[in-house]
Amino acid sequence: MNIMESLVPDNVNIAGISLLDLPNFLEFVLRFILNMSVIMILVRWLYYSKTRRKDYLFTYILISSIVFLLCFLLESVKLQIGFALGMFAIFGIIRYRTDALPIKEMTYLFLIIGVSVINALTNSETSLLDLLFTNAVIIFITYGLEKVWLLKHESSKLIIYEKINLIRKENYDLLIKDLEERTGIKKINRVEVGKINFLRDICDLTIYYYADNNETSSGQAKIHDNDDDDD
Repeated sequence: MNIMESLVPDNVNIAGISLLDLPNFLEFVLRFILNMSVIMILVRWLYYSKTRRKDYLFTYILISSIVFLLCFLLESVKLQIGFALGMFAIFGIIRYRTDALPIKEMTYLFLIIGVSVINALTNSETSLLDLLFTNAVIIFITYGLEKVWLLKHESSKLIIYEKINLIRKENYDLLIKDLEERTGIKKINRVEVGKINFLRDICDLTIYYYADNNETSSGQAKIHDNDDDDD
């Protein structure tokens, strides 16, 4: 036993700097594997299987990894609660200024940050069983909402539409039929009329429909079908 301890010491210091702290390193690796496993279940299996949004998949995995590493490596600062709340505040302020983040994607962002903070900042008073149970509860609730209780998710598309005469109330059925034929959507639930440009005879329409499981649209993503070239 003494020979093994001499060959693989628990702690190695060079000039007062810790080069290797084996117990803490093993804890770090195990926590990181647990966190990535949970994130992959939430994001790759539950989220991506519904939305097929590779941009958000890329973002969520990287943000989760960075948040976990920041929280775990800076845990010694002893700002656990304040630091965790600060992480939420920072990402709440940023909100990816390039585009308004849809509510579902914003919820998943909050979820993966929360999971990463929990897995990184739980102290020695929290047992491994408590940590596993917490992650399992999060996965179970997300699975129930995504796969069981919310089987139908209403998606939307923003379309620039040129047949402006069909937006009248009496032509609503003709409008729905025309949109279904041109977009390939089997059944449109409702249509909302936005900005109208009488000079160019175009208007903005938002169509709502139930997306299939294999459909690429995330539901809240705006897709512009530019028909301006037809003018």
